[in-house]
Amino acid sequence: MSHADARAPGSAVGRYVLHDEIASGGMASVHLGRLLGPAGFARTVAIKRLHPEHARDPEFVAMFLDEARLAARIRHPNVVPIVDVVALSGQLFLVMEYIQGESLSRLLRAAQGRGERIPLAIGLTVLTEALYGLHAAHEAHDERGEPLSIVHRDVSPHNIIVGRDGAARVLDFGIAKAASRASTTRDGKVKGKFTYMAPEQLRRGPVDRRADVFAASIVLWEVLTGERLFAAEDLAGIVARVLNETIEPPSTRVPSLSPMIDAIAMKGLERDPDRRYATALEMAKALEAVGGLARPAEIGAWVEDISGDVLKKRAAQVKEIESDSIGSIPLPEGVPFMPKAPQVGEPTMQLEEPEGLTANMRAADPPAGPLTPALLEAPAPARARWLALTGAVVLAALIGAAWWTTSGPAPLSPAPAASTSPEASASPAASASPAASPPAPSPSEEAARTETPVTPVASTDRPRPSRARAHRLAPAKGTKPDCSPNYFFDSDGIKRFKPECI
Repeated sequence: MSHADARAPGSAVGRYVLHDEIASGGMASVHLGRLLGPAGFARTVAIKRLHPEHARDPEFVAMFLDEARLAARIRHPNVVPIVDVVALSGQLFLVMEYIQGESLSRLLRAAQGRGERIPLAIGLTVLTEALYGLHAAHEAHDERGEPLSIVHRDVSPHNIIVGRDGAARVLDFGIAKAASRASTTRDGKVKGKFTYMAPEQLRRGPVDRRADVFAASIVLWEVLTGERLFAAEDLAGIVARVLNETIEPPSTRVPSLSPMIDAIAMKGLERDPDRRYATALEMAKALEAVGGLARPAEIGAWVEDISGDVLKKRAAQVKEIESDSIGSIPLPEGVPFMPKAPQVGEPTMQLEEPEGLTANMRAADPPAGPLTPALLEAPAPARARWLALTGAVVLAALIGAAWWTTSGPAPLSPAPAASTSPEASASPAASASPAASPPAPSPSEEAARTETPVTPVASTDRPRPSRARAHRLAPAKGTKPDCSPNYFFDSDGIKRFKPECI
């Protein structure tokens, strides 16, 4: 993607879509963007695109990605969270949460354009919250609990945004630290906002969190006075003023400021790091002790008023972007979208086999029959109902058959005294108890039994009895009941009493 294409509204970058540019600086430009996800999910974000000279430098890219990953560990209401980092097609993007607000630098210029200063209560509150955000970054730890020792190194009005919700937030930790580490180029030149650098940073000495305290104190001085602290016509003049010029208290410009506010600003501007506030938290608490801080609603109303039509125009841009349908947005390559939802009656069964099935685990083919085509063609809900009904009928039949076999009603006809049929003599009951074996039949009994064949009782609504029970259901005519013993064992080995002997 070319530089021009990346700036074109609606151009796709990975799973993001870049829209209008809303800000531009020495290192990057900021765009409105949309994060596109599955099932129509979308979210408005701010995308900072680094200029090509940085994105093409492999050393800078590696350093930037590392620092952005660390900066993503900062979680605080006064820090703009980093959502994602994208390195694609020779370009580098930092994706941040979109904040409806304005940078402190633009608010300062807007106030100056009106011939005003930022109201004292609002200025003190903005700096207090920015210091809390800086302290959260300084105290950030990695996954193992080790301190990350993050230092912003580029605290300035450009990197503090004040939202319509009345909250101030610090941004650009990843870019600031990476840019600072790459600030000394191969030809020895130094890059950065020199008017907000601590003396030790300009001298390329060791830099810790107190450098951010110095920069925040410069911002405080400028918010209180409405003027630049270290303004000069050239770089040499700026460096000389930061390193050597006497710093006057802000009350020399605004006499109404209290000595307590002067003291806080001057302590933060000490050139010796050991004489400054040791932490941003310590300075924030000192500002809170002054009292008279503004409420969020008051700050939000002032931001909307001082920004004029800028925020309204940007809100209209966001609304237009968010109202676009997903189908009208260019689809970034590799973004998974869910298929359309099935219509009523549309089959939804997955026909593909899950991976990892062995031959023994696969289901057998369905038997062929007249119902098979209709079942396969029926919608999934109809198939499910048909299978459930069929299973219930089969299960009920099996339960009924088992109950009849084991505990059915007594025979309807008297049982014979004995039976010498091979089936009966081979039954488990006959072989289990010698006492139950009947005596050999007499010739007359044998003849009578032969002349009168066994006729089972027919039934249309009961299961057919076993052959052993069938002999007892129809005794031979003229035989005398044998009640010694007065019981017998059926084919299932269950002891039953003879009805004719009760």
